[in-house]
Amino acid sequence: MKKTFLLVALVIFSLVGKVHADEGMWLPMFVERLNYVDMEKMGLQLTPEELYSINNSSLKDAIVGLSNGDRPRGFFCTGEIVSQNSLMFTNHHCGYGSIQKLSTVEHDYLTDGFWAKDFSEELPAEGISASFLVRMEDVTEQVFSVLNDTMTWAERNAAIAAKSAELEAAASEDGKYNPIIKGFFEGNEYYMFVYQVYTDVRLVGTPPSSIGKFGGDTDNWMWPRHTGDFSIFRVYADAEGNPAAYSPENKPLTPKHHLPVSLDGVQQDDFTMIWGFPGTTNRYLTSYGVDYNVETFYPIIHDIFKLQTDIMDEFMQKDASVNIMYADDKAGLANTWKNFEGQMLMLRKNKVAERKAELEAQFTEWVNADPARVEEYGNVLNTLAENYNTLSELSASVYFPNFVSQTGAIAISAEFAQYVAAAQSKDKEAVAAAEEALKAIDVDAFFAETYKPLEDKMLVEMLKLYYNTFNAEVNPDFYNLVEKQYKGDVVALANAILEKSIFATAESINAFIAKPNAKKVEKDAAYVVFNAMVNHMVSGLAPFRAANQVIAENNHMFVKGLREFYAETQPEKSLYPDANSSLRMTYGSVKDYQPADAVSYDYICTANGILEKYVPGDYEFDVPQRLLDLIEAKDFGQYANEDGELIVCFLSTNDITGGNSGSPIMNSRGELIGLAFDGNWEAMSGDINFEPRLQRTINVDARYVLFVIDKFAGATNLIEELTIVKSEPTVEE
Repeated sequence: MKKTFLLVALVIFSLVGKVHADEGMWLPMFVERLNYVDMEKMGLQLTPEELYSINNSSLKDAIVGLSNGDRPRGFFCTGEIVSQNSLMFTNHHCGYGSIQKLSTVEHDYLTDGFWAKDFSEELPAEGISASFLVRMEDVTEQVFSVLNDTMTWAERNAAIAAKSAELEAAASEDGKYNPIIKGFFEGNEYYMFVYQVYTDVRLVGTPPSSIGKFGGDTDNWMWPRHTGDFSIFRVYADAEGNPAAYSPENKPLTPKHHLPVSLDGVQQDDFTMIWGFPGTTNRYLTSYGVDYNVETFYPIIHDIFKLQTDIMDEFMQKDASVNIMYADDKAGLANTWKNFEGQMLMLRKNKVAERKAELEAQFTEWVNADPARVEEYGNVLNTLAENYNTLSELSASVYFPNFVSQTGAIAISAEFAQYVAAAQSKDKEAVAAAEEALKAIDVDAFFAETYKPLEDKMLVEMLKLYYNTFNAEVNPDFYNLVEKQYKGDVVALANAILEKSIFATAESINAFIAKPNAKKVEKDAAYVVFNAMVNHMVSGLAPFRAANQVIAENNHMFVKGLREFYAETQPEKSLYPDANSSLRMTYGSVKDYQPADAVSYDYICTANGILEKYVPGDYEFDVPQRLLDLIEAKDFGQYANEDGELIVCFLSTNDITGGNSGSPIMNSRGELIGLAFDGNWEAMSGDINFEPRLQRTINVDARYVLFVIDKFAGATNLIEELTIVKSEPTVEE
C-alpha cells in the first residue's frame, strides 16, 4: 500500500505545475494548492480563505446542493443563497417538479407563474432538501486500511462500504450532520463530505414557463438562447437555525454567507467561476466505452424516451390538467433523449473515440516498456474491450423489456407475482398471507396522476416498439404469444390488455382483490406479457451484470495506471476527478465561439431575440403580452446594459455538466452575474472529452432575472431583499 500512496502524492504534486483554465471540475479544498495562482492571474480578487474555509464564512457557504429527501446521496441541481434570509436562486427547470406538484388547474403556477409577497405566502416545496457543505476531508488512507491484495473486487467494495459507513457514523455527531464518502478517480481516492441538510424549503417565486422554459425542447442546448431559466426558493430552520421538518413556526435560515448580485454585466474575456454539484462525467472513459455508448446504449434509451415524450406531448398540448400532470416526467425524459441525441452526433463528429484510442496506444507503449507494468496493466484494455462487446450484445435484451414492463397494466400485474407464487406453492398459510397482503395494496395509487387515453396509447406504442425490435430467436416467449394467439397483430394484444385485463382499471383490480383467483392472474394478458418480459431480461441479466463488474474493476486499474503514466511522462499534465455530485469549482472566462466555417456566435444575446422567436400560441415560443410590451418599449430600467439593451443570456468557458444547473456564475469579486443552466450543442461530447475550442456554458444573465422579478412581476419585495451592487464607472483621464 505504501507504493500506492507515494504515487497518489506524486500525481497531486504534479498538478501544481501547469493548470489549464476552463477545463476541470476542481475540489475546493485544494484551491490554494492547485488553482489559486492561475485564478489570480486571470483576475480573481478573493483570497483562498474567502473561497473555501472550514472555520470562517466563505463563498462555499452560499452554495446549496438540491436533492430529494433528507440524505445528500446525489444532487439533481445546485442553488445559491442570495440574501440574509436565505433566499435561494436556482433554475426554473430545477424547481419544475416542485412547481408542478403545487400547481392545479385553478392555480397553474407552471403556466401563470407565482410570486409570494411576504413570508406567509411562500409555499412548502415538499420533497426538496437543501444541503450545505460543512467540510470535506481526504479519507483515502482510512478506507484503504481495510484492503489487502488477496481481495476480490466484490470483497474490496464490501470492505470499502463497511469502512465508509463506520467513518460516516462517527462524523455525523449523533445525527447533527449528514456525511457521505465518495470514491474518486475510479476508486483510487476517497473523500468525505459533511453536510447539514435542511428539508423545509419553500417556493417564493417563479416566472411562467413561457419565460422560464422559453424555447422548450427545440432550443435545449442551443445557442443563442433566450430562456429566463430561474426560480426562487427559501430555506427555513428552527428557532436555533438547525434543520427541522416543515413547521409554521420555522424561520428563514440566517446563512453564513450570501452572494451579492452584480448589475455590471459581462464583457468578452471577463473572469468567471462557477461553484456547484456536477453530477457525472466520464473523462477517463476508454474508446471501447465511447463506442458502446454511441452504437448501443444511447440509441436504445433515446428511442424509448423519444417515443414516450412524443405521446405525452400529444395529450399535454390539448388539456391543461394533463399538462400539469405529466410536465415533470416529460421534461426529464425529453432532456435525456435530446442529450443522448447530441452525444451520439458530437462524439462522432469530434472524433472522441479516435482520440481516446491514441491515448490508449501511448499508454500501452508505456506499459510494455516495463515487465512489472505489463504484469499489472497489460490485460486491462483488452479486458475492457471484451466486456464492452458483451454489453453490446446483451443491452437491448436488458433495457427494452425493463422499460416496457414498467408500462401501465403490465407494471401493475407485477405487484401480484408474489400472490401467484404463493398459490402455486399450495402452502395454505402462504396463500392466506398473500391474500391478506393483497388487501393492503393501494390500488388508487396505481392510477393517481395518470390520464387513461395517454396511458393506453403509451402501452400500445411501447408494445409495438418492443415487438418490432426482436425476432423469435431472441425473444421467443413474446414473439410466439403475438404470432400464435393474436395472429401477428401486436396491437390486438395491446387492446386485449386494455379491454380485458384485471389490471387495466381500479374497479377490476378491487373486484379481484375481493375475490382472488391465481389462475385468472396466470392467464391474464398483462401478466403473461410481464412474464415474457422477465424471461427475456433474465436470460441476459447475469452476464450483463458480470460484464459491468469486470468493466468497473478494469476502469479502476486503467485510471490507476493512467495516473502513473502521466506522472512519469507528462508531469505538467493537470488531472482532476470526474464529477460525482460533490462540490466542485470551475473557472474560465466570458467568450464567444465559432462552431463551423463562416459561422460566429456572439457571447451575449438580447431580449430582441425573444421578439424574433416569438410565435403566438406556440407551446414553446409564446410569451406573455406584458413581456412583449416591456421589450418593445425597451422599458428595462436599471437592468439595461450601456447600450440600452437587455441581455438575456451569455456564454462562458466554464466546465460544467448535469447537476450544475442552477449554479451561480460569479465575477472576480464573488458576485452573482448569472445562473448556469446549459451547455452548447456542438460540445455535447464534453462529458467524455472536454472541447476547449467549442465547449461553452450557457448562463441566464442576473440582470434579466432581476428584470423579470421587478419589471415583469412587480415583486419588488424580493428585489429589496437582495444585496445589489454596481461598480462606479471608470473616469477617463
